[in-house]
Amino acid sequence: MALGRGVQTLPQLGYGTMATSRQLALQKLRQLGWVRGSGPAVLRRLQDAAVVRPGFLSAAEEATLRSELEPELRRRRYEYDHWDAAIHGFRETEKSRWSEASRAILQRVKEAAFGPGQTLLSRVHVLDLEPRGYIKPHVDSVKFCGGTIAGLSLLSPSVMRLVDTQEPSEWLELLLDPGSLYILRGPARYEFSHEILRDEESYFGEQRVPRGRRISVICRALPDSGELGDPGQEPAAC
Repeated sequence: MALGRGVQTLPQLGYGTMATSRQLALQKLRQLGWVRGSGPAVLRRLQDAAVVRPGFLSAAEEATLRSELEPELRRRRYEYDHWDAAIHGFRETEKSRWSEASRAILQRVKEAAFGPGQTLLSRVHVLDLEPRGYIKPHVDSVKFCGGTIAGLSLLSPSVMRLVDTQEPSEWLELLLDPGSLYILRGPARYEFSHEILRDEESYFGEQRVPRGRRISVICRALPDSGELGDPGQEPAAC
């Protein structure tokens, strides 16, 4: 894919800057917007299917989630292979019990990302990527979750890339800052592969996006069939 100057961008508004050196270093990057693609057609096609909401979490809300997740994550080791070879340098868990403060945050995610007729899986997927970890291109399986997933990004900025499985020249990239919410629906999930770029490939246009450790908290709609796959084989989620 040709990534560089002349790429069409779709600006999205609203972001509360966070007082960290990493965030300040990305001020110039944010001027480019949060979504960029190979051309106007793919931007129109995925306008409502691949959405970024920067600044969805306040600094206090992000700290709340981190403090609740860290004790459980620390008990796990980073892994370097996955049952479908999609993730490298990760540890993960599924969580159904949350503090009252975290439940309130997840309720906001539900209201922002899911329709009134969608039922969510009771377990929230938590994925922790080490600084050199990454998620390879993959297409989600309909066996594990329904038409919508929504993820909160914590700790480190990252770039998610989506590529049309039939036309690889058609692509979209999402800039995911800490505290942002991303939403993938319909064609963004089943007609495009998606991945989290490894540190050495982590660019948004020509701008470097330095990767550190990244935690994502992912809510998923129940599969339309109501039947889940093997619970020991979770989907590779971003």
